[in-house]
Amino acid sequence: MKVCVIGTGYVGLVTGACLAYIGHDVICVDNNETKVKLMASGQSPIHEPGLPEIMQAAIAQQKINFTTDIAAGVDHGDVLFIAVGTPSLPDGQSDTRYVEAVARSIGSHLKQGYKVIVNKSTVPIGSGDWVRMIVLEGMAETQAQAEFDIVSNPEFLREGVAVDDTFNPDRIVLGSTSSQAIELMEQLYADIINRKFANPANQGLPPVPVVKTDISSAEMIKYAANAFLAVKISFINEVANICDRVGADVKEISRGIGLDSRIGQKFLQAGIGWGGSCFGKDVSALIHTASDYGYSTEILKSCVKVNQQQRLVVLEKLQQVLKILKGKTIGLLGITFKPDTDDLRDAPALTLIDQLNRLGTRVKAYDPIVSQSGLRDGLSNVIVETDPERLADGCDALVLVTDWKQFQDLDYGKMLTLMNNPVIVDARNFLDRTKLEALGFKYVGIGR
Repeated sequence: MKVCVIGTGYVGLVTGACLAYIGHDVICVDNNETKVKLMASGQSPIHEPGLPEIMQAAIAQQKINFTTDIAAGVDHGDVLFIAVGTPSLPDGQSDTRYVEAVARSIGSHLKQGYKVIVNKSTVPIGSGDWVRMIVLEGMAETQAQAEFDIVSNPEFLREGVAVDDTFNPDRIVLGSTSSQAIELMEQLYADIINRKFANPANQGLPPVPVVKTDISSAEMIKYAANAFLAVKISFINEVANICDRVGADVKEISRGIGLDSRIGQKFLQAGIGWGGSCFGKDVSALIHTASDYGYSTEILKSCVKVNQQQRLVVLEKLQQVLKILKGKTIGLLGITFKPDTDDLRDAPALTLIDQLNRLGTRVKAYDPIVSQSGLRDGLSNVIVETDPERLADGCDALVLVTDWKQFQDLDYGKMLTLMNNPVIVDARNFLDRTKLEALGFKYVGIGR
């Protein structure tokens, strides 16, 4: 099937590359010429495990091309994915100007025949009809006679495992009023639905569930899913803060309640709170949408407040151990908002850096990706070290901020000898407490 993906961020590039890898004929469109040339050479502009290999295989099979020419992309594709960003505006609503620009451009370049236009971007509820209107306005400029339908096909990709999520989805959501469009989308995803490209553990499972619904419900599914997960994280962080006060261990609490099939163990890891480009943006957008329709979402507002406060818990713990932070040196293990990504958007580490600097603290950091890339040059008020031992040298405390797997295997014994004070705050409850305490560290966890 011929596919055009407009926008090559995390969602667009992963979607386009994976669809090409399973055999579809894909054109990816982006307005950044330098980025297009980079992708055409088989290099990914983002750090996502497995993505470069998928891109290179698709290029070798001549199943994917990259271009800045949106007209060529629209002409090529039977299915046109809109996968541009929808960042938050200051008031919390989604900035849809990039979606609007793409929709209008699609309309102005439609010629004849039938197209399915897919909202892959996370767009406000009700955007299906709005995108249809914008496409029709674009078509009016050229008096095109093409036919099209709109489909909402929200993504549920997790950064760091986005390729695996594409081939092993929990479900595929398709929202449309057109049975023809839904059928075409099912054909597009047939090999994924039938687990032809699933990992070995999933290949014997029944077909991937396909949720076929109306457009507004499909859009709401995306927001509701992310909001629920954000609430779940904020909930366990509140429990952790109570555990700190009553002497309980939140890791044991998470294990105990997670075994309840009604609750489940995922997203019950207490720590420094959620970050990244999705949870905060989507929760804020849902709060804003509810407000537009006269409803106040008290749980979601509290979820955001709890998450903001949780980032300051680390400061409290440092103050409890070190007392005055002014003049001290604090080393942060990890800067990205989660492991296996180079994404710094709404990263808790950035909040910590700002707050520690406000308190007169010298801040150092080490991150497996940021320390080795140009990203370090864009950071201010922090010394980005090139290895963990340089980080530890002269520190009064270390803070584990991002749970990179390799942080479990660092030479903490040597790092301890380089520090002024053997203090480590594990803001993800990720490290081996017993091992660190045996080395001589004062270990401080969250809710432990």
